[in-house]
Amino acid sequence: MRARISALAATTVAAGSSGYVVAAVLTEVADDHGVTTAAAGQTITAFALAYAIGSPLLAILTARVERRVLLVVALLVAALGNVGAALAPTFDLLLIARVLTACGAALATPAATAVAAGLEPDHKARAMAVVTGGLTAATLLGVPAGRFVADLYGYRSAFVLVAALCVAAALVVRVAVPRVRTGPVSGFRQRLAPLADPPVRRLLAVSLLACLATFSVYGYLGPITGQAVDGGHLLAYGAGGVLGNAIGGVAADRHGPRTPLLVALGGCAAVLVLLPAALTGSAAFFVMAAWGALFWAFNPPLFAALVALDPDRANLLLALNASAIYAGIAGAGVLGGAVDAPVVPLVGAVVAVAATVIATSVGERRLVTR
Repeated sequence: MRARISALAATTVAAGSSGYVVAAVLTEVADDHGVTTAAAGQTITAFALAYAIGSPLLAILTARVERRVLLVVALLVAALGNVGAALAPTFDLLLIARVLTACGAALATPAATAVAAGLEPDHKARAMAVVTGGLTAATLLGVPAGRFVADLYGYRSAFVLVAALCVAAALVVRVAVPRVRTGPVSGFRQRLAPLADPPVRRLLAVSLLACLATFSVYGYLGPITGQAVDGGHLLAYGAGGVLGNAIGGVAADRHGPRTPLLVALGGCAAVLVLLPAALTGSAAFFVMAAWGALFWAFNPPLFAALVALDPDRANLLLALNASAIYAGIAGAGVLGGAVDAPVVPLVGAVVAVAATVIATSVGERRLVTR
């Protein structure tokens, strides 16, 4: 069983690397296509928006597709998009390739998370934490690897590397993951019925606000500190994220999702208040690690809470959650750019507090995993 969950984690490593890799080569993309760095950043926004819009729609359209087949196809679509990005002769075609990549990732990540929950019914949160840990692993491994090959062979090779990673993940899933039946299939309106449930809407709002809070700060660390971002700080954040993601899964299985969720969100808000002063002091690495741990710790309990609300529609709910996450990421660039840099962490903290308040309004009895 552990091999199956690890294979599903390979899916999110590939999908996460597909999303994050462009940040490692943004300057080269801008220079090669003759656009400003800000314009090149549209490749990130295009990916996030396509992911946010496509995740629930694609989940509905593919509801009848057997899960293992869906995962393999989704990864191959992401691979094709990355190859397209590597070969794109114009910036417009690069944007189209990024949208295609996002569609593959938007299918793969929620499906892999839902399959993990189904394969480990007694340890759902922990299994989902392992799978979502692939996203943090992508920041620690996939993106630095992309930067390394870009330095050796040019930025287009970074997309080729990620495409190869997607193909490898597809092969691993095909070999290690068993066939998984789909859940009950109903009409379009019935499939969206969970959105009529207030706790579902509140949890999706929590995801959106938590990501808005963190990524509005994460994307503007340089302007906030007035100096280049220290790679060691980013490594500390990523390492903390891997640890926090694992702890969040274990805590949700042992204590239920509500308490770990509130602790993670409240702690994240507190760290954001301390961040500006800490980044210029001796505690910078510790605070960055704590920030990464607390932010990524909120994901497993929130996933477990969503699955507990409606297990039969787990894949759709996780797709809607992925949509909320990427909507938050897309909005983070707007929020971070609209506020004076020194104030961004305080604004992020306020948004994180709002997420915590909304999370408290979801009753404990609705979040009993089963």
